[in-house]
Amino acid sequence: MVSDLFASFLLAVQFLTVVPVRSTAEFAPGRMARAMIWFPVVGLLLGGILALADLGLRAVLPPLVSAGLLLGLWAVLTGALHLDGFLDSCDGLFAARSPHERLDILRDVHTGSFAVVGGICLLIVKFALLVELPATHRALALFVVPGLSRATLVYAVRAFPYARSGPGLGSLFREGLTWGHVAVVAITAVAAASIALGWIGLATGACVWLLTIIIAWWVRRRIPGLTGDVYGAINELSEVGALLCILLIAEAL
Repeated sequence: MVSDLFASFLLAVQFLTVVPVRSTAEFAPGRMARAMIWFPVVGLLLGGILALADLGLRAVLPPLVSAGLLLGLWAVLTGALHLDGFLDSCDGLFAARSPHERLDILRDVHTGSFAVVGGICLLIVKFALLVELPATHRALALFVVPGLSRATLVYAVRAFPYARSGPGLGSLFREGLTWGHVAVVAITAVAAASIALGWIGLATGACVWLLTIIIAWWVRRRIPGLTGDVYGAINELSEVGALLCILLIAEAL
C-alpha cells in the first residue's frame, strides 16, 4: 500500500514537473487517477520552490527583474506543460470553425496567431501580478496557488465530459477518477490555502473553483467537452485567477 502510494506520487511528479524522477508505475488508466490525488501536493512543492526562489531573487535584484526570472522558473519547472495546453486551446477554441474542426486544430502541433497573442497576454498578466503581489502575502500566495490550480484541474477532469471518443491523454486521466479522489484533492488544496492565508485562502479556493466552472461552460459551447489541452488552459487561468484574487483582497484590506 505504501509503495503503491509512493509510486503514484512519483508518477505525479514525473508528469507535472521536470524533476528527474522515474516511477515504476506506468501511465495507465486507474494508475493515473491515483496519481492525480497527489497533484495538489506536487503543486505545493512547486509553490514552495517558487516562494524560496522569489525571496532569494528579490533580495539581490530589482522587483521587475526578479518577477521576470521567477516567471521563467515557473515555466521551466513544469516543462511549460500547461502553457502549451493553453496555447493550443487559444488556437482551437477561438477559431471561427465548426466544433469538429476546432478539435482537429487542438491536435495541430503548429502555433497560430491566437496562440501567440493569447500566450503573450497570459504571460504579461502573470508577470504584472508577480510584480504587484504585496509583501505581506507574497510568499504564502506563491506557495498555495500552484496547489489550488492543480486541484481545479482534477475537478475539471471528473466534473465535465471528455471531448473525444478515442484514446488520448485526457481520457487516460479521466478513467478511474472518482468523486472520492476529487474530494481528497480539494480538501488537501483548500486546507493548505486556509492554513497559509486564512479566510483569504478559502476565498481564493472558491474563486478558482467558480472560474473553472465558467471556463468549462464556455469551452463546451465551442466543442463537445474538455481535452488535455483545455485542462492545461484551466490550470494556467486558475493560477492567474488565484493570484488576482489574492492581490485584490490584499489591496482592499
